[in-house]
Amino acid sequence: MARKLFKRWLPTPEKMREHPSVRIFGSLLHDPNLWHLNRRSVSLAFFLGLFIAFVPIPTQMLLAALAAIVFRANLPISVMLVWITNPITMPAIFYFTYKFGAMVMGVPPNSFHFELSWTWLAEEFTYLWRPMLVGCFLTGLLAGLVGAASIHVLWRVHVIRRWRKRQESRRKP
Repeated sequence: MARKLFKRWLPTPEKMREHPSVRIFGSLLHDPNLWHLNRRSVSLAFFLGLFIAFVPIPTQMLLAALAAIVFRANLPISVMLVWITNPITMPAIFYFTYKFGAMVMGVPPNSFHFELSWTWLAEEFTYLWRPMLVGCFLTGLLAGLVGAASIHVLWRVHVIRRWRKRQESRRKP
C-alpha cells in the first residue's frame, strides 16, 4: 500500500531524468537506488528534502537532487519536498526561522520592515543573517528528523498490518 501510494503520485524515472533541474546529473541518474521505494530510501528522502527545504538558497531542488544522489535516497521525493518552501510560504517560514534562531541564540529579535532592495540587504540583513541561519538549520534538522521518523514508523506499521492480515487469511479455511 505505502509503495503503491508513492508510485501513484511520483513521476516515472524517465520523466524525472528529462526534467531540466536534474538533467545536469546525466548518467548519475541511472542508479536504480535513486528510484527505489523502500522504507530506507523514502525516509532518507524525507529527511533530505525537509532539511533542504529550510536552507535559504534559491537552488534547493538542485541541492536536494545532489544530496539524494550522494546518499542514495529516493530522488523524486527529496526534490519534491523542497517545495514546502515556495514563494507563497517562504516569507512566513523564514520569518519563523529567524524568530526561532534569535530565541535559541538569546538575541532579542530586531523589528524590521522588509524591503526588496540592495540597500535593505546591505543594511538590515547584516543583523538578521546569523539568527536566521541558526533557525533554518535547527528547524530543518527537526523537520527532517520528524519527517523521516514518521515515515519510518508509518511504513513499519503498515507492513506489520499487512503481514498480520496475510497470516489471518492463511489460517482461515
